[in-house]
Amino acid sequence: MKALLARLQIDPYLLMLLGTMALATVLPARGVWAPIAGGVADAGIVALFFLHGARLSRQAVLDGLRNWRLHLAVFAMTFAVFPLLGLGIHAIPVLEPELATGLLFLTLLPSTVQSSIGFTAVARGNVAAAVCSASFSNLAGIFITPLLVALLITGKSGGVSTHMVLTIAFQLLLPFLMGHFLRPWIGEWVARQKKLLAFVDKGSILLVVYTAFGAAVVEGLWRRVAPVDLAMVLGISAVLLGVVLCLSYALARMLKMPRGDAIVLQFCGSKKSLATGVPMAGVLFAQSQVGAILLPVVIFHQIQLMVCAVLAQRYRAAADREDAAGEAAARQAPA
Repeated sequence: MKALLARLQIDPYLLMLLGTMALATVLPARGVWAPIAGGVADAGIVALFFLHGARLSRQAVLDGLRNWRLHLAVFAMTFAVFPLLGLGIHAIPVLEPELATGLLFLTLLPSTVQSSIGFTAVARGNVAAAVCSASFSNLAGIFITPLLVALLITGKSGGVSTHMVLTIAFQLLLPFLMGHFLRPWIGEWVARQKKLLAFVDKGSILLVVYTAFGAAVVEGLWRRVAPVDLAMVLGISAVLLGVVLCLSYALARMLKMPRGDAIVLQFCGSKKSLATGVPMAGVLFAQSQVGAILLPVVIFHQIQLMVCAVLAQRYRAAADREDAAGEAAARQAPA
């Protein structure tokens, strides 16, 4: 089964997400169980950000200050180009309003970490720079994404509430900072607990998805969202990714970046983090809205994995051909 999914470029975690959404549709948390499920999901989010803070190397932060041109380019793609495209998408009149908000929210998220680094490694890009860029993007996203949401989304209907600020501070930022502060004592242990980290990462997201979609289903999500709306989100997400990949490629050429850095810009600058987006949506939006808002995030997540997996393999094949040609030329050169 795993081999089949790998051949089809389908992330098994996507099937878990879809299964969680189906469970929330059929059996949402109701009555007394709703706040209990919400409390467990909140605890998972706190643990998630605590471990993210513990995993962020202080050296990665310092190293990130060096290749500033690349990191600024990734930052511009993530928090400037993407949001501008998101505003254009949000203005499409035929989109269901909550899905349009979800697409705009998607464009405000930071880059992924694990997959950006993984695809850069497969493509034989600058892995060290990818670690720095992806880590900086996620760290900056804790501050910048809520500000952009307040400015471009909730600012249109009341701005930033005290409750929102306190929730972000105590549920996201404080655990992250505590984890990073404790890194000298727990960093090595955290790095060894890969299975535990994967369980917390994926489990906390699945919990939030279940509670968010359950609340949305109770409020009539599937009466508001038609199959044609989902098809539109799928098409828009694919076009959005294609546009950003082309723009990041053009920007790398314009800046005359070396091949390794250009690959980092493409993969770190074109991706959006599901792991950050799910808990942030739970904090920034009303519970009844979160399910519909997360649909575009889940859809874009799978599209970016499939497309970038193919792109990374092509970059690697091109690099292998260049190496083979160079070795052949070296063998033929006179001694």
